[in-house]
Amino acid sequence: MTTVLRNARVGGGDVIDVRVENGAITQIGAGLERSAEEVELDGRILLPGMWDNHVHFTQWAMVQQRVDLSGARSAAETAALVASALPQRAGVPLTGFGFRDGLWPDAPTRTMLDDAAGRHPVVLVSADLHTVWLNSAALERYGHADHPTGLLQEEAAFEVTRRIGTVPEATLDAWVATAGEHAARRGVVGVVDLEMRWNLDPWVRRTANGFESLRVEFGIYTRDLERAIGMGLRTGMAINDLVTVGGYKVLTDGSLNTRTAFCHDEYPGLEGQANSRGLLEVPPERLVPLMRRASEAGLVPDVHAIGDRANTLALDAFEALGIGGRIEHAQLLDESDVGRFAELGVVASVQPEHAMDDRDVADRYWAGKTARSFALKTLLDAGAELALGSDAPVAPLDPWVTLAAAVDRSRDGRPPWHPEQAISVEAALAASTRTRVQVGQPADLIVVERDPFHCTSDELRSMPVAATMLGGRFTHRTL
Repeated sequence: MTTVLRNARVGGGDVIDVRVENGAITQIGAGLERSAEEVELDGRILLPGMWDNHVHFTQWAMVQQRVDLSGARSAAETAALVASALPQRAGVPLTGFGFRDGLWPDAPTRTMLDDAAGRHPVVLVSADLHTVWLNSAALERYGHADHPTGLLQEEAAFEVTRRIGTVPEATLDAWVATAGEHAARRGVVGVVDLEMRWNLDPWVRRTANGFESLRVEFGIYTRDLERAIGMGLRTGMAINDLVTVGGYKVLTDGSLNTRTAFCHDEYPGLEGQANSRGLLEVPPERLVPLMRRASEAGLVPDVHAIGDRANTLALDAFEALGIGGRIEHAQLLDESDVGRFAELGVVASVQPEHAMDDRDVADRYWAGKTARSFALKTLLDAGAELALGSDAPVAPLDPWVTLAAAVDRSRDGRPPWHPEQAISVEAALAASTRTRVQVGQPADLIVVERDPFHCTSDELRSMPVAATMLGGRFTHRTL
């Protein structure tokens, strides 16, 4: 199939034509020879397709089916949402998603949910995925009957989340297909899927059964590391036209909202308590051997680190092994560690919208340190490579939301938060794309209705996408 895109404004520059053949860009210029398929762009902006470099795709597909708790401002308000949703969930556990308790005036307890739902099992997943809140019936169902509060964190929370995610394959795959189509409508051509499960078989099955909206790089976790090595999987290995092996993902600490991100200093209000600096889930004596094992097998380490102490230890591990890789989140950094990303060849995989979600929580729990949190500009100026993503479902799988947060640091009419850490549209696009509009490049392209180089933050967030092309075929088109 040959397609000519007529009168495209590439990156906001001159109006030209672009010829696409066999999945690649073969010719760029004015007045190109006619083709069997012609698409008139009328001066619309043509850009490389967007990648979301950190998603939990199955969770993103699932949360669309769960009770939305994102608007709750207290534990009591959340329990009320559960009570009102209960009649629609007869016969199945009630699951909800999106609560953020870091600034709540009241503490969530199992008895609150018992009062709201009685013996109906209730599992509520926090917006950052690091906490689940259960009532007594759910605690018994998932093996935590004696837990005093019903608030499980980190690995215990992840295990419950995995178990409530057990739905029939056909149902789940249908949800995933819908989520993929929605992503394509927003200009996404690829995702790095860091779902906390064995990801190879589901993605092979989905693509074999017709999923064709996105390219997918899937991560591998410690529980499956030996399995992956035994199969000879290596980062960058193509499984099929759409599915590729990603990196080896290891979580070393928790999150800011749960106050489990591992920090140099104690959290305000937690002084002298156990884990007052957060939780170090994988200490160096375990982290370094795991990273070495993965790296020697050809799997690039991809380390979750949010607190400044966790980031120091992760960078120490990369330095000890003499290898590069990625750090996911890098939300709070010691000033002495910023330059080490470029020096060690470690990519900072960051999620700008988290800064908008967490600004008030950061101001409370990282008081006096927020100038070095979500420090995108500081990292760029130090020569680090950025990879932007959403961490969906923690933030929406929408690259324009991500882009707006990176370049403006504001939302909902509030003043920009640490505007000195904003980056340019050019830098944000570079960190969100993997190709260029050049001859020989894959035809992973998008057509947008506005010039992103001359947009307000709100205009970026609501960017109309007229078309998305993946490997030379349209996955979304309104033209």
